Amino acid sequence: MTLPEWMTIKPASTEKYGKIKETISGLGLHTVCAEAHCPNITECWGSGTATFMVLGSACTRGCRFCAVSKMARGEEIDRLEPAKLASVIKEWKLNYVVITSVCRDDLPDQGSAHFANCVAEIRKENPKTMIELLIPDFRDDAGCLKLITDSRPDVIGHNIETVERLTPTVRDRRASYKQSINVLKKLKELDGKIYTKSAIMLGIGETEDEVISAMRDLRVAGVDFLAIGQYLSPSQHHLKVKEYIRPEKFEHFKKIGTEMGFLYVAAGPFVRSSYKAGEFFMRRILAR
Repeated sequence: MTLPEWMTIKPASTEKYGKIKETISGLGLHTVCAEAHCPNITECWGSGTATFMVLGSACTRGCRFCAVSKMARGEEIDRLEPAKLASVIKEWKLNYVVITSVCRDDLPDQGSAHFANCVAEIRKENPKTMIELLIPDFRDDAGCLKLITDSRPDVIGHNIETVERLTPTVRDRRASYKQSINVLKKLKELDGKIYTKSAIMLGIGETEDEVISAMRDLRVAGVDFLAIGQYLSPSQHHLKVKEYIRPEKFEHFKKIGTEMGFLYVAAGPFVRSSYKAGEFFMRRILAR
């Protein structure tokens, strides 16, 4: 399928982006920006926002849309990773960071304690940096979710990725739409003061009514922030794009989401779950 004109992007080359990339590589850290082939990588890194991926670079799940490599068992956990993250964030004065991870179904706690350790180390070295955690579903385990909320990040995100009907063909069989909605609901029940966030990809066969229904489900679960973007297939072996959504359609969904009560809706062809995360979150907080 030929890319439409509105899908053309010219990444900005910045000195800050190059230096961050070199430092991250030297410490053996991973970013979802690079692993998932994000089109906004230079823009976000250059503006002081970065998304780090912890717990290795191989995922134990096989979602059909994702470019991250898959393995039955993940890599050995780098116990120094939280300290390394804190060091990079301090060195490059990042004002907003997103910490996400591969799924680690092979670990007893699915990696939840490692997330908490990352928050603790970052807070110690970077007290002014805002922290967003973008978490797996942890198989809806209450103990894992409590470890996450108890670590006190500023935002906790979990992506439903797509509408309910398409979930079985888009995501790994161990994930489910209802499970993800329940995870987001439980996060709010555990700590109502923490902002929550989710994201939906468009262009894989969903209908407008299905998207609006998913948005309603997220609001019922208490989700504060929503990101809606265009799905782009990482390779010919992944899920195919069925439609390129026009920019005005994204604006339409943004308007509906705002009317539903989301505190902020980021919607557009190149919007990703952590796209300009710091910019929109801090703007809302400062406005208050």
